[in-house]
Amino acid sequence: MNILKNRGTHRERIIRTLLVEPNGALTKYKLAKKAETSFPWTHEFLNKLQTQNLTKNTQVTNYLGLVNYWLQIKTKPEKREYMHKNALDLIQTSKLPYALTTYQAENLVQHYLFPSRIDLYIKRDDATKWHEEVTTDGLVGKGNLRLLISDEHVFYGAFKRQNLTVVSIPQLIVDLLQEGGVCTEAAEKLVNKVEQHAISNN
Repeated sequence: MNILKNRGTHRERIIRTLLVEPNGALTKYKLAKKAETSFPWTHEFLNKLQTQNLTKNTQVTNYLGLVNYWLQIKTKPEKREYMHKNALDLIQTSKLPYALTTYQAENLVQHYLFPSRIDLYIKRDDATKWHEEVTTDGLVGKGNLRLLISDEHVFYGAFKRQNLTVVSIPQLIVDLLQEGGVCTEAAEKLVNKVEQHAISNN
């Protein structure tokens, strides 16, 4: 089971790295290094993507196709839910690493969705510290704040927007698609902007 889980994680890392840097400028060795995967495994998986006409070497030839493939294999993050009346202030003042995704992140990047909930990736080792910070003035249970725990490579390509850290554009797209509903529309708009070079991948 651990081997299968690692393979799934490594596939996601490679796809994430390719979508952040889709123009083929990466060598296979550099891709493996940035994805934190072994070169043989990276080479093997790239061949698989190429046979599906999603890539050519390290160049993404079908951006939406690769996003959809990622969506099919994507592992859902572990979630911890809270209610906090000043969640953004808490996040901005915290010294712990994070990266926003879904509603709040999309609003910062594209301004299409109402930021009805704040979702942010955190490091597993920081989960207890985040819990302590949030519950100082917040409550445990389904609310406006979700802490997401996943493979730490999820932070690859993260960037700043209005003094807040946001996941990479490809990560945001696939997270929105996984969320579904109106988030799907927002994801499709982002894909169109990426393909038209109207928005950066990072």
